[in-house]
Parts: sequence; structure tokens; C-alpha cells
Amino acid sequence: MPTQEEILGTLDDIIVPGSTRSLVKMNLVRDVSIVDGKVDITIASAALMAGAQESLTDSVKEATGDITGVSEVYINFVDIQAKDLNEVGNVIAIMSGKGGVGKSLIASLAAVVLRRQSYDVGILDADITGPSIPRMFGIKARPVGSESGIMPVLSESGIEVMSINLLLPNEDDAVIWRGPIIAGAITQFWEEVLWGKLDYLIVDLPPGTADAPLTVLQTLPVTGIIIVYTPQDLTAMVVKKAVSMARKMDKPILGVIENMSYLYVREIDKKMEIFGRSRGEEMARAAGAPLLGQLPIDPELARLCDEGNIEHYDAEIVTNLEQALPQAVKKLSEAAEND
Repeated sequence: MPTQEEILGTLDDIIVPGSTRSLVKMNLVRDVSIVDGKVDITIASAALMAGAQESLTDSVKEATGDITGVSEVYINFVDIQAKDLNEVGNVIAIMSGKGGVGKSLIASLAAVVLRRQSYDVGILDADITGPSIPRMFGIKARPVGSESGIMPVLSESGIEVMSINLLLPNEDDAVIWRGPIIAGAITQFWEEVLWGKLDYLIVDLPPGTADAPLTVLQTLPVTGIIIVYTPQDLTAMVVKKAVSMARKMDKPILGVIENMSYLYVREIDKKMEIFGRSRGEEMARAAGAPLLGQLPIDPELARLCDEGNIEHYDAEIVTNLEQALPQAVKKLSEAAEND
């Protein structure tokens, strides 16, 4: 007699059309029942493009029909909205009080290092008027879907990405929207995109403390916030603004990351603090959270971002984040359980 585990294991090898993730990873398998060798499989139709149901029916029947003990296979599709299928373990918002500090870069690197540890990861690009995530990952494909949801586009290493730039006719087109429309788009990216099962969803916030960041912190179940800053004198004030907003919204701060911390000149083996002395410890105290890393000015990283190859970046900061990010999330979870 076949078991549910055998059936699910087989379904985990079947890729959803329009995606590169499986039926199980996209959380489309809603029920599996087995009676006297007859297998009934219920699949959600959310975000499936035209013709996908027929394709999946053939693939599922062929794969499960080869399992020992299976005599017949029945496939049923049910209408379920994407938001009712998404299971996201941790939502991490990348935030700053001002623009130009590298939030999108940190959001991308955070996703990359988590993916390298075999976590299922997605990026929601909430910077509607200044999206840059797709360019850094070299993503040009357009999302597909249906009235019940949209499939995110996957990066080279399997990171799910949704950004307004993926929906525009040209990536250079300006998004000239007022605050409420921007907030609505962010909500749609959360509710109408089929994220499926994710360990982490990284949210790249726009700068400041206005409508868009407020929408994310009010609408999404944010696990924690990472605050990004650069070492200029102005930093202390803008970091404190971000910290203040996080605390008023009752969202925990995972840590702070200092970007453009220094420039390493290999020829003279020296670190030069171009934008002033590091404020890592000072900002960590202000946020009441750990310093997760200090990112240098690295021409190699800039080149990879321009080429759409950020997933190929490998430097000390990457190793540090691989250890620091999961540890910070774990500490927050343990603290919440003890409260």
C-alpha cells in the first residue's frame, strides 16, 4: 500500500509551470488520500497560468502511477487565493531613515547568504518608486499567473523575487504614484503573489518612515528589522528615527549593518575610512541590537551588481552574515517564547 509520504515525495519532484519550484514547495498540494490503491490528490489552482492544470494532471498521474500499489490516480483542482497558501516562517524588513545607504544591496546579500544555507528565500521589493533588486540579480523574465495569484520570478540560485520593475514595460519607466497607490501595490505583493513555503522573506523597504514602510510594518507579520546606515555624522539621527519607528510599531530590531564602512587598499594593506570613523558599536547601542556586519566599499561587488551577478559575490561580509542572520532570528524567537 502506498503512503502519503511516498506520494508527497513524488509530488515534490514535479515543477509548477511558470516556476522552477515544486508543487510541494509552492504549497499547492492541499490533500492526499489513499483508499485501496486509489489515490485522490487535491491541488490548488492559485496563480496557475493557462494550460497548467492539464500539464500538471498529466505529470502527476504519470509520476504517481509508477508507485508500487497505486492502481488509479484522481486529480482535483480547487480555487484558493495565493494569500491563503503562503507559509512564510520569517519576514525580515531592511530599513533606514534615509536613502542611498544600500538597503537594496543588504536585502539582496541577506537573501543570498540565507539561500546558500539551503533556506527557501524570497525578496519582496517594496521600494516601488526606486526598484533595483531585479537588476542586481540579472532578472528580466516577467511574472506569470492568473486572476487568483502571481508567480514570483526565480533567480539563478532559486531566490523568489517580486518587484514592480518586473511588471513594467521597460525597467527605466518611472512609477509616478501617490502614497495610497504605492501602499496598495505593496499589499498586493504580499497577498496576491504565490510565495508558497518560505523560510525567509526579505522585504526591501523604501527610505524614510512614511506610507510605504508603515504599510509593511502594519500589514506583514514582520519577524524583525535590520537597520542599514553609513558612517557619516548624519547617520546617528536617521538611525534613531528608524529605531523610533520600529519601537512605536512594536517590531523587534534584529541588528544593524554598516555599509560603505571602509575602503581596503590592497597595495598598501590598509583600510581607509572614506566617510569617517566607524559608528558600529554606537549604532548598535542606539538600536539596542547587535552589529551584524560592516560592508566595505568593494569595486568587485559594484561590478557584480551592475552585471546582475550578485549571487556570485563571496567575501568576508558574506561569511559573517551567514552566521549572524540565523543566530539573530533564533535569539528573537527564543526571547519571544520566554516572554
